[in-house]
Amino acid sequence: LRRSRNSPKPQSNTTNMTTTTHQTQPSAPYENAPLTNFALPKNQEKMRAALREQHNQFGRKVPLTINGEKIWADKMFSSVNPSEPDQVVGYAAEAGIPEAERAVAAARMAFAKWRRTSFEERCRVLERAAEILERRRFELSALEVFEVGKPWAEADGDIREAIDFCTFYARQMRLIGRPRLTQNVPGEDSYHHYWPRGVALVIAPWNFPMAILCGMVSAALVTGNTVIMKPSEQSVIIGAMLMEIYEEAGVPPGVLNFLNGKGSVIGAHMVDHKDVDLIAFTGSREVGLWIWETAGKTREGQRELKRVICEMGGKNAMIVDSDADLDEAIVDSIYSAFGFQGQKCSALSRLILLEENYDRVMERLLGAAASVRVGNPEEPGIVVGPVVDEAAYRRILDYIEVGKSEATLAYQAKELPPHGYFIPPTIFTGVKPNMRIAREEIFGPVLSVLKVRDLDEAIEVANGTDYALTGGFFSRSPANIERIKAQLEAGNVYINRP
Repeated sequence: LRRSRNSPKPQSNTTNMTTTTHQTQPSAPYENAPLTNFALPKNQEKMRAALREQHNQFGRKVPLTINGEKIWADKMFSSVNPSEPDQVVGYAAEAGIPEAERAVAAARMAFAKWRRTSFEERCRVLERAAEILERRRFELSALEVFEVGKPWAEADGDIREAIDFCTFYARQMRLIGRPRLTQNVPGEDSYHHYWPRGVALVIAPWNFPMAILCGMVSAALVTGNTVIMKPSEQSVIIGAMLMEIYEEAGVPPGVLNFLNGKGSVIGAHMVDHKDVDLIAFTGSREVGLWIWETAGKTREGQRELKRVICEMGGKNAMIVDSDADLDEAIVDSIYSAFGFQGQKCSALSRLILLEENYDRVMERLLGAAASVRVGNPEEPGIVVGPVVDEAAYRRILDYIEVGKSEATLAYQAKELPPHGYFIPPTIFTGVKPNMRIAREEIFGPVLSVLKVRDLDEAIEVANGTDYALTGGFFSRSPANIERIKAQLEAGNVYINRP
């Protein structure tokens, strides 16, 4: 599977799927929703107006939704603006074990009817959701700026990807929804059917708070499963907006249930629950591995083994060949390493340079890094905003100190906003493959540069971590490109692109 982080991501219990904002016909060429051009003054004004409106709604409260009922739990927790941590974006009802039990029961009860709903009606629900997402695009993008610190273009791209998930998955369901004759044997009927699994638990991250949540939920819904949707605590208000959108689109009560709360409490309880049939998770390696281990055990009354879909971390490498187009390679390296503060599982973390062009690449890399705009993402043109919360802030600063003790600090941005969880874009040189900053996922704007003798060593170093999510290669050599395609161990390999 090879995909771009800026393109829809397959997340499904039955098949790989991806999206527009009208009824999609499988026979027509698929077109992604367009990105918003913020160079246009009219779009800048729409975004500024949306930011003002979202700011006026700071402090809103969002409930749980179980079987269509809005529930206010005894406890509430807050979601803050990482650019200004004293600003509370909103408060969310905090679910406990009793609410988790109610949600599982509601989803189980609703499953029998939802699975019998025609796939065409389920497709139309997703397409209506896509239309609502498009209509509320600036509003939702502005909310992402405040709740998770996304710059304008990143926030808009996240909403666009959610739109694409809805329409593409509807399109794909029309392709697989009808039984397919597998062989024509006299006296026999042999058909291939896709059947829903049952109750799906969706646990989503904060870094793509609309797209990944929407993608996993939409795939489960359109294939006939009922869903318990649990967003990250750091992006719970965005998750609540998605719940509103699905309800407006016509998802029946109980088919989709919305739980806010601690993953270590309600998430862990539902992963272990006998009536949860499918778990879709995007997040840390540690949690993902625990989910795999826990879901592999059967409980009394459990019908079958749980299906688990996990996307976890990355320690992604890009190799720059000696004949690479440096105009492209430098720009793409900077964007991949520092865009959205490096808070992407697919972000560039290790830049691998050959000895013969090391000095030339480094000179241009350091010059380009100095031009990266760091600041409050409420302003247009910002590339690096705040990291998501104080825990991330302190963890990344700790890694920077580790880097200073292991390698050479080659660049660090100087000017940062006075408030908020801002981390300076940082580049280390003299990095060796066995160093912590070359092996462990940092999830922040920190780039390690490794020098190697030749392409053989570059491939060995790139493949030398516990991760194999994405990899990149810049080269003009057809032969070297073919080598990378065959030998780079990564689920997504990008050639001459970020």
